[in-house]
Parts: sequence; C-alpha cells; structure tokens
Amino acid sequence: MEKTAIVTGSSSGLGLEISQSLLDQGFTVFGGSRSGTSIEHDNFYDVELDITSEESVMEFYETVREFTEDIHLFVNNAGICHMSPVIEMSTSVFEEHLATNTVGPFLMFKYLAPFIVPTETHIISVLSAAAHYGYPNVSGYSASKFGQRGLIESLKKEWKNHQVRFTNLCPGAIDTPLWDKMGMTFARDKMLSIDEFMSVFNFVLNSPRRIQFPEITFLNKDGFLE
Repeated sequence: MEKTAIVTGSSSGLGLEISQSLLDQGFTVFGGSRSGTSIEHDNFYDVELDITSEESVMEFYETVREFTEDIHLFVNNAGICHMSPVIEMSTSVFEEHLATNTVGPFLMFKYLAPFIVPTETHIISVLSAAAHYGYPNVSGYSASKFGQRGLIESLKKEWKNHQVRFTNLCPGAIDTPLWDKMGMTFARDKMLSIDEFMSVFNFVLNSPRRIQFPEITFLNKDGFLE
C-alpha cells in the first residue's frame, strides 16, 4: 500500500532530514515550507506553505488533494525560536512565536481532518523539552510550545473515535543550523545530533501500529542545556 506523509518545515534542519528519510522508506512526501527544499525525488512534492496564514494552509491542502485524499503520517515540525530575556523581547516577536508554533499547528490540524485514515493516521509532533521545561531567555518559544502541547491534548480526545496515533517528541537541544542564527554561544557537543534524533523518530515511526508512544522526552546524556 502506498504510504503518504506531510512534513511541515521541510526546507532545512530536521524537516529536511525527516523528509529524506521518509522517501528512503517508500513514502510519498508532501513537504511544506516557505522557501522550498533541495530534495529532488519522484515521490517528493515541494509545496509552498506559510503555516501562519489560513489561506496558505488551505491552498496547501488543495494541492495535496490533487494527488491523494489519504494522509498516513503527518509530521508537525515547522517552528521558530528567538532568544532574548523577557524584558528585551518585543511584543511582536512574542506574538510571532504564538502565530507560528501554536496557531500554525492549529490551522494544519484543522484542515488535515478530511485526510485522516481511521486506525492508520499517525501524527508525530516535534515539540521540545521546552514544552515542559521553562528555559531562560526563550519565553516566547516555551509559551508557544506549552500551548501546542495543550492543543494536541485536546485533539487527542476529539479524534479518539478515529483511532489516530499521536506522538509528541520532546528532545533537548539538537545541533542544527538553527543555532547559527541565535547569536549566543552554546556547547554544541552537549546537544543531540540530528542522527540521534532520527534514531528516535524512526523507532517511533516503525513501531507496530497497535503501540502508541504518547510522548517521549530525550536529551543528551549531559542533561538539559543551560
């Protein structure tokens, strides 16, 4: 059976790695991003997507519907993170976190509903340890990830009759290009590698259908990055 997946934030970092891995495993992948990806594959559809825009989200799903009406895997990955103390963070930047990391997933879930395959659709959300743990200098990010986790908890109950599997991945810091833009210095060797993240992702993805991992928190062996 053909397996179809949506990956948000597919242009770089984890989204790019996840998309490539899914293609290698035989999925047809609809990658959504604002800037596009470098992936060239017959089963990859690079679709423009701004998850903060309801119009863009609706157009994204209209494109997907031209090819399929069934989504077996939805990877909720797109997000932003800016670092600064609360007293230095502008209101607009705080609101941008909420628009991207909380309202964006709300819109994607809302219009995903008609594509659900009962008993088969699996939603994997790339959250963060910051969805549970309030790191300093990332108040906008933490607030938006806490909010996204609450959104998913409600959705689990609303879609219970569809027997959708939900998995929240809550990794600690991961060494991706995102950190190059942060303007702060952290010990990259104390972060998870992308390969380490992917080992957990693929373990969850390839687990038997009757098994559900509601949430997995995983960190570098040195613990939380401060």
